[in-house]
Amino acid sequence: MEILQHGPLASPGFETPAIDLVRPKLSDRDFARLGEFISGTIGVKMPEAKRSLLESRLLKRLRALNLRSFEEYCDSLFGGFSADETVHMIDLVVTNKTDFFREPGHFENLTERVLPELVSAGAGTERPLTVWSAGCSSGEEPYTLAMILKEFGEGLKRFDFQVLGTDISTRALAKASAGIYEEAKISPVPMDLRRKYLLRSRDSSRGLVKISPELGSHVRFRRLNLMDEDWDLGGEADIIFCRNVIIYFNRETQEALFRKFSGRLSKGGYIFIGHSETLNGFDLPLDKAAPTVYRKM
Repeated sequence: MEILQHGPLASPGFETPAIDLVRPKLSDRDFARLGEFISGTIGVKMPEAKRSLLESRLLKRLRALNLRSFEEYCDSLFGGFSADETVHMIDLVVTNKTDFFREPGHFENLTERVLPELVSAGAGTERPLTVWSAGCSSGEEPYTLAMILKEFGEGLKRFDFQVLGTDISTRALAKASAGIYEEAKISPVPMDLRRKYLLRSRDSSRGLVKISPELGSHVRFRRLNLMDEDWDLGGEADIIFCRNVIIYFNRETQEALFRKFSGRLSKGGYIFIGHSETLNGFDLPLDKAAPTVYRKM
């Protein structure tokens, strides 16, 4: 075990008790218990390679709850903690990695092919066009989509759209809803779009920008666990972005999820997946329209 000693050096005439903190270790049994729980709750695999990462992240919860071991934490998580603790635990476990205009080829395809086709069928003109960003993390993807759609709509007399961003992490969703980002994060955003849709902080030393209220009015966020039986999203989407999400699930779960995504997609609607992902071999009502872009038949 690793022993950490903290506190000032002892001085003559003063008694300074030594404070020994024993860092808990995640046993094989507790790692298996947590891995099974995480997989069953959110579908994410927890291989041995992620053991040290899980241990280091969950140490924060042990300290917050004043627990001395992972065994205590597991016993409480499975036998006494409220559902709130599951939310806290998941926030620490999931990885939230995203960027503005990530995989830019998708947005070119969206502008040049997908949106003109959907608009010709009445989406955005006769009724609102709806886009769902599944696994939206801290919001960069939904706001990117909103910028693309705003720019596209400028050439039309009427164009109404709404973007929904969902994620399982309450911590990521809080950042997304706030719409405040470090300046370093907005480097992929073209300068003309920055001027139109991003507001700089009055205090330049903070290095922060905020999504404009006008753009933000088209975007909403909500928490969703993709492993839930009922997604309850209120209608079909014309476009679904689910990129770099299914890589964390096994093949059986991936196919089941995309069958549900297909059920939430309007006829003729499009789904975009990550460039490291594939739907090959899945029995789905989708035709391949472009690399990592599929259209519902």
